[in-house]
Amino acid sequence: MYHDPALASAAKADPRPTSAVSTATGIVGLVGLLVWIGIARWFGMDGPYAALVNVAAAGLPMVLWSVLVEKVHRNPSTGIDWANPKPWRETLDLSITKLAGLWLTWGGIAATYAIGRFYWEGGFRFSMWCFMWAAPVLFMASIPYTLWLDRRMVESRDGCYHLGAWLMGLDGPRDNEAIYNHLRSWGVKAFFTAFMLAIVPPGFGDFVRGDTSQVLSNPVALANWLITFMFVIDVAFATAGYLLALRPLDSHIRTANPFAAGWMAALICYPPFVLMGDGGPLDYHPGTRGEASWSLWFADQPVLLAVIGSVLVALTAIYASATVTFGIRFSNLTHRGILTNGPYAFSRHPAYLSKNLFWMISTVPFLTTGSWVDAVRATALMGIVAGIYYWRAKTEERHLGMDPAYQEYSAWMERNGLVPRFFQWLKGTKTEA
Repeated sequence: MYHDPALASAAKADPRPTSAVSTATGIVGLVGLLVWIGIARWFGMDGPYAALVNVAAAGLPMVLWSVLVEKVHRNPSTGIDWANPKPWRETLDLSITKLAGLWLTWGGIAATYAIGRFYWEGGFRFSMWCFMWAAPVLFMASIPYTLWLDRRMVESRDGCYHLGAWLMGLDGPRDNEAIYNHLRSWGVKAFFTAFMLAIVPPGFGDFVRGDTSQVLSNPVALANWLITFMFVIDVAFATAGYLLALRPLDSHIRTANPFAAGWMAALICYPPFVLMGDGGPLDYHPGTRGEASWSLWFADQPVLLAVIGSVLVALTAIYASATVTFGIRFSNLTHRGILTNGPYAFSRHPAYLSKNLFWMISTVPFLTTGSWVDAVRATALMGIVAGIYYWRAKTEERHLGMDPAYQEYSAWMERNGLVPRFFQWLKGTKTEA
């Protein structure tokens, strides 16, 4: 293998910033997931409960690795002092105040779910079933957990405390920004956890039920089966990330995006606000053959089908690996630590880039079953969708850029990242490494 001393020297002179999540964390989670999927396929367990176990099979090994091997609970960023617990009488009133704020937050989330008819239709009914079973357990567990954690917190008066103090009418200064960040953080968890749980069972069941005898004889069926598998990985890790936002794991939400533009750019990509869905104003499928276009347009070209299928699988693998890299910290609209490894060593936004390339190649919007106007319209709408993801990326950079660690990573990426340097080459500019 060729070794370039100049490149090696440059890498040493300009090392990549340390990632908040190790590569090993994602790997052990992936191993756990693969083991469970093998068991599920062997015994034909393709139901929603098996799909939930798949999430646990990915999440539990990552938790054990993080605590037992990497000892993330001792990171200063947890804000926990394990060596000097305070007397419980000293923190009791504070904990009661925090519980009031927490339960008020959960009550608001429960009311939103109850009132929103959308949450009782389709796959979201499964999410609501999960929450109804989990609610009493979480309510009871929150009491000893809060009492235990507050004794060890360096500073316990966070947004939850200030919200509880407001509810209880306590005297003293009120940190409104901490309250807003608390509410934004739980808003993210409530919205996206319900969505993730709703989509966990379908993809898992489809993959487990896949007939390998048919899949292996057809390149299109093989590509679609592997793409489904990549999304099973993505959904399992993303769901585990939302469920495991816990301070003792150092996976808690530091800040939720404070910019309205960031929320708007993200929410229009997800139901019930999604604009790109069937019949939505940004639906680019009419006039095309949908996201199976590639297999229909090139049905008489087996070699081309195999090549395009391989590219689509590779793009989905990049997308899934970006989620795996988060370990137990995946979340939209939040800052839970800066990643610099995996696909994030090559691009600031590998998931958005691979996702949009996937849509463009699979849909082939410039080919149409209608008129040339349909082709132009579909291509333009897909361009707008790509623009929305560019907007999301920029709002995320604005949020994360408030952290010096991200500023350091972003500067390093500009000098060394494969994707940024490629675009510099296209524009005829160059950043010195």
